[in-house]
Amino acid sequence: MLDEDRGIVRLEQQIAAPPAKVWEALTTPGLHAKWWAAGDIAAEPGHRFELDMGRFGQQPCEILEAVEHRKLRYSFGPSWTLAWEVEENDGGTRLVLEHSGFDLQDPQGRFAFTAMGAGWRDEVLPRLARLVEG
Repeated sequence: MLDEDRGIVRLEQQIAAPPAKVWEALTTPGLHAKWWAAGDIAAEPGHRFELDMGRFGQQPCEILEAVEHRKLRYSFGPSWTLAWEVEENDGGTRLVLEHSGFDLQDPQGRFAFTAMGAGWRDEVLPRLARLVEG
C-alpha cells in the first residue's frame, strides 16, 4: 500500500518459514546481499553501515531499533527509514515493511516513492520470501 498522504510505503509479505529464519535473512550480511543489497548489517542499535545500491552508490544506514525476531528499524540513505515487523502467522511469518521519509512535494521524491513501492512489492519482498522458503 502506498500512503500518499504521509509518504509511506507499507507492504506485507507472507513467508512460509519461521520468524527466526526471516530475521536471519534481514540481519545477516551474506543473506541480506542475496535478496537486496550487500552491506555490513547487524541487529545492534547504533550500528552504522552502508548498503551497496549499485548505480545509486553506497547508502549510509544506522540501526535505530532491534528486537530480536520481532522488529528492525534503520535509517537508509539521506532521509528514509525502513521498519521491519516480523510476526508468526499461520505456521509461517507475516513480514511488514514500512518505508518512510519520502518528500512527495519534490518530483524526485515522488518518483522514488512510486518506483520503490513497486520495486519492494514486485521484486524485493518476493525475492526475500523465495530465499527464506528455499
